[in-house]
Amino acid sequence: MGQKAPRRRGARRAALLAATMAASLAVGCTAKHGGTADDGRGRSQSPAQSPTQSPSAGGTVAPAADPVLAVKIDNVPAARPQTGLDSADIVYAEQVEGGLSRLMAVFATKLPKSVGPVRSARVSDLELLRQFDDPTLAFSGAQHKLLPLIDKAPLRSASPDEVANAYYRGVDKSAPHNLYLRPNKLLSAAPGAAALTTGFHYGAAPAGGKATASRTVRYPAARFTFTWSGSQHRWLVTEDGTPTVTTAGKRLAPATVVIQYVQIRKSVYHDVLGNNTPYTVTVGSGKADVLRDGRTYSVDWKRPKATDGTEFTTSDGTPVNFAEGQVWVVFAKA
Repeated sequence: MGQKAPRRRGARRAALLAATMAASLAVGCTAKHGGTADDGRGRSQSPAQSPTQSPSAGGTVAPAADPVLAVKIDNVPAARPQTGLDSADIVYAEQVEGGLSRLMAVFATKLPKSVGPVRSARVSDLELLRQFDDPTLAFSGAQHKLLPLIDKAPLRSASPDEVANAYYRGVDKSAPHNLYLRPNKLLSAAPGAAALTTGFHYGAAPAGGKATASRTVRYPAARFTFTWSGSQHRWLVTEDGTPTVTTAGKRLAPATVVIQYVQIRKSVYHDVLGNNTPYTVTVGSGKADVLRDGRTYSVDWKRPKATDGTEFTTSDGTPVNFAEGQVWVVFAKA
């Protein structure tokens, strides 16, 4: 199946989105989608009909990369083990309501047969996704007053309400932790590495760094631990004290882990239990730790505007290379 027709782009739309997002930070809301509440841990969503789809237009100067696929992934213990995460090029981890965590998996070089469990979007996702050109966002719903922002954002919205035939309910977990996506229903093929306009650099490791056997990042109600495996030359992921594996039994093991220190502030959104939705600020600058090759490098990060990728540099401005392979970016409170 081909890709959805791209939404309108341009400065006018971007300005409208920015204004709407600013307004959203001043207006409260309840969690709702398709008439079904979502408390941040989830309730099932109501599927609707599939939209018309067509190929996107290419660039005129050079062949334009097709858009990446970004999928919101449930990450509470009841949702694990997850499916398809090992095929992602980038996995972003963010704090959500109640101090829990949620993932956004970004696919460009490989599309797995299935991804999930899929869960709802958050307002921070819109800013994070602006670095990509017209990305496809797969998600299971969103808080009611966030939906207009998603509609106005320069992305391709692909929820079950819009592309019902791309989703199915699994039988290994109970709802809402059993909604899965078939990526080939949204993209005809993997767009390729050129679509990863993240600002990341790959290559030889920088000089220096501190030998690191293990590193843990804690949220109020979740934690990630990355343990270096010299034999696999990868960081083995453990979440909430349990090794993180896929449904196929494969241990998740990124080549590079970025702990990016950012502002995590309250938004005006809440779940139905009254828990505030944190807003993770990914535009600006700050500090980060880059873990690769069994070492930690303390670096600076900078993303001047939402349409830019994020540059990670040494104190003198030299770009810091990541190791080839999957990258995890964990947003931690500065």
